[in-house]
Amino acid sequence: MFRPKYPEAPTPSIVHVPTAVPTAQHSHAPACSCQHAPAPAPARPAGALSGLNAGTVGAVVTVGIVLTALLAAVAVTAISVAVAAVVMRSLLASQRNR
Repeated sequence: MFRPKYPEAPTPSIVHVPTAVPTAQHSHAPACSCQHAPAPAPARPAGALSGLNAGTVGAVVTVGIVLTALLAAVAVTAISVAVAAVVMRSLLASQRNR
């Protein structure tokens, strides 16, 4: 979408050369002796980042969601293990007091 479209190169046409070649060769001077600058690059819309498209943004969002879900799973597991450790400690402590 943001890639410039270059014009296609014209295909050379076949030119028939006469059999008799003139002996005098004339060289033509260029029409002007000025240096032409290349055409400026097309302007991008404001706020657009180069190389980003819908697929890239979708992949980044998907990876973010998956990593967030994994982090939440690790946090829930850690809390579960901590609660289980406190319960086990309480049960072992109550058996010692008997």
